[in-house]
Amino acid sequence: MIRPFLSALMLVAAPAVAAQDVAVPSGQPLELMELRLDEAQDMARFRFLAPELAARSFAEVADDFAVLCADFARPALDAEGIAVEKVVISLSAQKVSFGEPAPDVTQFFEVFRLSNTDCIWEYF
Repeated sequence: MIRPFLSALMLVAAPAVAAQDVAVPSGQPLELMELRLDEAQDMARFRFLAPELAARSFAEVADDFAVLCADFARPALDAEGIAVEKVVISLSAQKVSFGEPAPDVTQFFEVFRLSNTDCIWEYF
């Protein structure tokens, strides 16, 4: 059961990101906005605010997703003993409520399947 661990994971993950920048290949600053655990889809969603995203192309930030999965999301889940099948990493230029349309806000998403110790990119 995932739900009991949500509060604990938020307390562990969010302060760590607030205290230091997540180092990604693009060099853009990031802040963890939200972590959502979805039991029905066996998935964890890590939503990051990326204020400089609107000025960047997807190609410029594409490598950031794998780093965020492998170096941030995976260790956070492992530290809390949370096992999910998939991780979604999302970057947004502005804070947007989950599930709300925001056509004027630059947002990118990638999905990874977790296998052993790897984050495997999934085409969707």
